[in-house]
Amino acid sequence: QVQLVESGGGLVQPGGSLRLSCAASGSIFSIATMGWYRQAPGKQRELVAYSTRGGTTTYADSVKGRFTCSRDNAKNMVYLQMNSLKPEDTAVYYCYLYQGTNYWGQGTQVTVSS
Repeated sequence: QVQLVESGGGLVQPGGSLRLSCAASGSIFSIATMGWYRQAPGKQRELVAYSTRGGTTTYADSVKGRFTCSRDNAKNMVYLQMNSLKPEDTAVYYCYLYQGTNYWGQGTQVTVSS
């Protein structure tokens, strides 16, 4: 069993920054991919960014140039640095880990509003 715990969400003004963290624990053997999804009210969950163990990172077009996904394999952590936040970035952000199957965190709310 794998557990994921996110932290770092909150309320921020447009143009501001937030950093999300996700800690993985449990039966972790060889994590292929860690990353982030988000779900806004009334919308489907969408991919934000993910990072492979080899270091390749992929971003949704909507966050390219503003968000940075990074990971610390030794600590089983993944991070999402979010800069130049926009109101449309408001969503619940979910950390995920792929190890034969997908595991999900409980989500952390990010609200961008003035």
